[in-house]
Amino acid sequence: MTSDGFGRTPVLRAVNVTKELPLGAEVVRILRGVSLEVYKGERVGIIGPSGSGKTTLLGLMGGLDKPTSGMVEIDGIDISRLSESRLAEVRNEKIGFVFQFFNLVPTLTALENVMLPIEFARKPKFHPRRRAAELLDLLGLKDQMHHRPNQLSGGQQQRVAIARALANNPPLLLADEPTGNLDTEAGKVVLKALADVQRETGTTVVVVTHDPRVAEQMDRVLTLLDGQLLRQAEAFA
Repeated sequence: MTSDGFGRTPVLRAVNVTKELPLGAEVVRILRGVSLEVYKGERVGIIGPSGSGKTTLLGLMGGLDKPTSGMVEIDGIDISRLSESRLAEVRNEKIGFVFQFFNLVPTLTALENVMLPIEFARKPKFHPRRRAAELLDLLGLKDQMHHRPNQLSGGQQQRVAIARALANNPPLLLADEPTGNLDTEAGKVVLKALADVQRETGTTVVVVTHDPRVAEQMDRVLTLLDGQLLRQAEAFA
């Protein structure tokens, strides 16, 4: 792994990543040589219009897909060349995912949903029930931990999803439009929850969004357009 001029080692590193997909006789270039580094404890926003390649990039950073060329490294591990079984282990241990649609198991309580990743871990680092309860308490859901998803508001469901993503204490949390399915007030609560989580746990957070108001809450903003990063700048002050 490399480090920057301040001696920091990146939690997430992408080097000249491309992604191409066949479309009939043509080849569609979705990502065109994206390189970036994200360091421990940062909250980084990736912003761009629909079709810019944001979700594709997030999928590659999270090991949900593999690049056509280039490298993606998580916590020093090159995930772009791992076997599927090893990749599944790395995802469970190193990466937490939060999506626009909460993807909670409807028949399980909030507590049980958060326990799942720990129970699936090859070498669990936590007691599932105790860890899940601590995270739900951190996210202001102590009184709702025995509720099923249909008994929770959208904002509460997203906070359960954040707790689930943090269950195994991953160094990296990836969020794809985490407020996109919420009203303005619920979205603010979720963004505050992400900030609180970063402050309390030191987890590195990367948020993909098309909404400048969400990006403004991050420490740093990357702009993606037509599959290329245009700039890397401090968030709007």
